Amino acid sequence: MLRVQRLPADGRCGSGPADAEAYDAEAYDADSCRAGSCARQCSAACRTPTPQSRLHNGAASEKRELPQGGERPERRSVMSKITSQQVFDREDKYGAHNYHSLPVALCKGEGVYVWDVEGKRYLDFLSAYSAVNQGHCHPKILAALNEQASKLTLCSRAFYSDALGEYQQMMSGLFGYQRLLPMNTGVEGGETACKLARRWGYDKKGIAENKAKIIFAEGNFWGRTLAAVSSSTDKDSYGGFGPFMPGFGLVPYNDLAALEAALKDPDVCAFMVEPIQGEAGVVVPHAGYLKGVRELCTRYNVLWIADEVQTGLGRTGKLLAVNHEEARPDIVILGKALSGGVYPVSAVLADDDIMLCVKPGQHGSTYGGNPLACRVATAALRVLLDEKLTENAERMGLLLRAELNTLPKDVVTLVRGKGLLNAIVIGQGIDAWEVCLKLRDNGLLAKPTHGDIIRLAPPLVINEAQIREAVAIIKSTIMSFTRK
Repeated sequence: MLRVQRLPADGRCGSGPADAEAYDAEAYDADSCRAGSCARQCSAACRTPTPQSRLHNGAASEKRELPQGGERPERRSVMSKITSQQVFDREDKYGAHNYHSLPVALCKGEGVYVWDVEGKRYLDFLSAYSAVNQGHCHPKILAALNEQASKLTLCSRAFYSDALGEYQQMMSGLFGYQRLLPMNTGVEGGETACKLARRWGYDKKGIAENKAKIIFAEGNFWGRTLAAVSSSTDKDSYGGFGPFMPGFGLVPYNDLAALEAALKDPDVCAFMVEPIQGEAGVVVPHAGYLKGVRELCTRYNVLWIADEVQTGLGRTGKLLAVNHEEARPDIVILGKALSGGVYPVSAVLADDDIMLCVKPGQHGSTYGGNPLACRVATAALRVLLDEKLTENAERMGLLLRAELNTLPKDVVTLVRGKGLLNAIVIGQGIDAWEVCLKLRDNGLLAKPTHGDIIRLAPPLVINEAQIREAVAIIKSTIMSFTRK
């Protein structure tokens, strides 16, 4: 019989025979298991001690214990009976091959660190694509999750819950929009924003039925649903998945003249754009671009949709990335870090004139706005504010970019970003994927994008000592490729 290991409350991968039973991957065989004749059963022995500090409030206080500068990746006692290779092989055998994962098998996370099944520790410089801004397994967010999970997890929107309105009120006050429509994932938020914009276009702008158009920026990424890939310029995303959504148009990113030409079409109801393009390689627009977008959308009576799923919630050193230019979109999409990486939560923010175009029964989700999601998101937002993580992202981002800019320009040709959303462009002759594999070997996890770009986005709880530890790893790793 297949026995899947249950994690104890302290988040460890298992702490010995007293823990819940776990299957032995080495002995497991699918056919014999179904026949009830597994080779043997045993429990995983994980004796990894809990770190002395929860490693979550370092942004607000430097009193916690810190790793020594230049410390090599920590390896503790084995955390699981299963090996990394067995994890890779099992997923390869039973899972869809829809991700090119970096070969590391993780089983634990805390603060800025994650551990693999062999017990090796890594600095996380991806943060699940900016979903764990508050750090892995933040105790206050987990406490909110556990408390609500013992009361009520789901009632659907068929009924009211005591959690949703409180969450909506907090979000409204924090971001300055009159209403919130709750969803689960970032791409659902994008779909919701597009539906709202189309409905507004018909009801308020007077666009003829089925003629509404939405303009997107080239290089965008907001998910992999059919609507999302219909707006994509990445052939890996859209190739072989047509026919595509009608009524979508494209303009170059960071090009106000091209945008104005597109917005002159009276059937255009919205322009959707990332304030900083993430998947495209952390592409930062010229100063004034976002203000220009606001001015043009106002001039041509077009809604501006800001996709802040990756850039929002402190990641770029402002609560929203649009705040760098004090530009106010008509619709804002949030996700990822809205739950601190604990639970899928997304939200669409807009004012009455837009949000109330959608009537009961026209849009929603069984899980959107469920009590568990609302309590988790509320706790995650409080952590973001109480620990001043937005301000920390600004300070640590300046330090990170300053240090990375000391690398030779023929090795790292460009360092760009805002706050703790950053990327480096690797020089010719160095493969970014190979660099990321070597970074992994040296105790830091990051992923490449578009061939020669490596994204660097640690949790916002990171402190100066950890930034310097990471920079030492990044520099030594990249420079090792110049000596080959």
